Amino acid sequence: MPSDSPPDISRHLPPRERIARRLAYLYGSEQTPEIERRIDRLVKTHRQLRTRIVDGHYWSHDDVVLITYGDSIQSSSLPPLQSLHAFLNEHLDEAFSMVHILPFFPWSSDDGFSVTDFRAVKEDLGSWKDIRKISEDFDLAIDLVLNHCSRENLWFIDFIFGDEPACGYFIELDPKTNTALVTRPRSTPLLSGVRTQSGMRHVWTTFSNDQIDLNYANPDVLIEFIDILLYYVRRGARMLRLDAVAYLWKELGTNCIHLPQTHQVVKLFRDILDLCEPGVLIMTETNVPHAENISYFGDGDEAHVIYQFSLPPLLLHAIHAGDSRYLNAWARDLEALRLPPNCTALNFSASHDGVGLRPLEGLVPKEEVASLLEDMRRRGGYISTKSNTDGSESPYELNISYFDAFRDPDGDNQWHIARFIVSQVLVLSFRGIPAVYIHCLTATPNDKLGVERTGMTRSVNRRKWDRGELDYLVSDLSSETGQVFTLYTRLLAQRRAQIALHPDAAQHIIDVDDRVFCFERVALDDSQHLLVLANVSADEIVLSRTQLPHDIEEREELLGLNDVRFDDHRLCLAPYAVFWFSLQT
Repeated sequence: MPSDSPPDISRHLPPRERIARRLAYLYGSEQTPEIERRIDRLVKTHRQLRTRIVDGHYWSHDDVVLITYGDSIQSSSLPPLQSLHAFLNEHLDEAFSMVHILPFFPWSSDDGFSVTDFRAVKEDLGSWKDIRKISEDFDLAIDLVLNHCSRENLWFIDFIFGDEPACGYFIELDPKTNTALVTRPRSTPLLSGVRTQSGMRHVWTTFSNDQIDLNYANPDVLIEFIDILLYYVRRGARMLRLDAVAYLWKELGTNCIHLPQTHQVVKLFRDILDLCEPGVLIMTETNVPHAENISYFGDGDEAHVIYQFSLPPLLLHAIHAGDSRYLNAWARDLEALRLPPNCTALNFSASHDGVGLRPLEGLVPKEEVASLLEDMRRRGGYISTKSNTDGSESPYELNISYFDAFRDPDGDNQWHIARFIVSQVLVLSFRGIPAVYIHCLTATPNDKLGVERTGMTRSVNRRKWDRGELDYLVSDLSSETGQVFTLYTRLLAQRRAQIALHPDAAQHIIDVDDRVFCFERVALDDSQHLLVLANVSADEIVLSRTQLPHDIEEREELLGLNDVRFDDHRLCLAPYAVFWFSLQT
């Protein structure tokens, strides 16, 4: 029988010993030897088939990630993956070190996250050859969509017909079962009916009735995904993003989120990579309050990277309110948090999923969140909800173009681009690895037609660019896209040259004014001190000498976005001014 309490496993134990102990906890000591043998066969197969060894440092100050769909850039002459690759090489070869291509597998819904075949590339996107070519020019991040699969996946077809082994891959429940304790990220029903060869059955569906949750209490499911994980590594993955991993393990009578078994599965994946590909990174996607999110670092034995989910809504709030107090307080708490070795955060402002609102819980008062959401509605945003255990609903996610989130709905857009750029510079400056969603880079406005076409509010921030149109706009400095793209690519190249912005470099928050977000990054070898200073308000602000580092006037300002004005040793900040003051030591 499985153990009731998680095992206490030292990182100093050999990977094989760690794997055995985790398996015994998950499945019991009797099943462990056979599961170990199956895993060992997968590891040996991987080593025989791999064509490269992933090694070297996990990350450096040079690392910046681009997040994009495989078909975000399309043309009439090339498959989308080839069109994307050509655009990257022509415009972005000096801007990014890694490209995260969102699910490019065959799918039936949710823009790729209802996977019908985990080992194939969607034919109208391109081929594995196209993926490999991108991985030759950039590090590659690939999604491991491991919580669920599509109704059209052959595993689920086998379930419908009762064919082994996949008929045991899913979770069946009587619809009368009490599931009130289960945490819900959606307002849709938890159980979905399906007609099978043996009659009507009801299966667990956390996200939609086309996303059927997998049963990890069945070790066959675990083995399938270990095989898929190693397959992606052989296909070029430098980082694996574990999608919706928080909901992985289900146990009635619990909330079915962040269960100890889920953490052990992630740690097991890390053990397997330690055994055969220690240079590959695991990134967990857990759009939840901050304290829950960082639990996926474990003791330095779980995820290498987590999303900094609180950063996007905190930046929105700070710039819209002209008040950085909550952002400052959160960042100060992070400063006091000691991360385990070889762990860092992925900093971003926008993604394909929109802006999560649960990560604001406990950080910003509810009435201020409500005011922010009303502002976003006026700018064309949509608010999705989740079901609570008491039957009520609450805001879960904001869907809006991050660029349009800073647009004045009344038409006074004097500060539109400046406000947006402040948010992006802060993402590039914050401790961790920066990631840029392609629609921030291209200043893409709300795609209302996309919402009408798909019926999904998330489509508002998932536009498909025509390559010819985008090439024209990025070179047209009279367009918003041209202005932002030109400025952003310069900032990215500059950012990659700053050793003080190494993901592990120290970060110290400096309190100067409630309207200013200020912190200093210090290079690991102390050779560069970089002061990041941003006015998040529409006010002119004057900072006295006592509020700033004593050597501020001796430092070189690197960004060149705003004039540096000292008046009697006081620094004058224009509305939405942002600076990098660098000191080489």
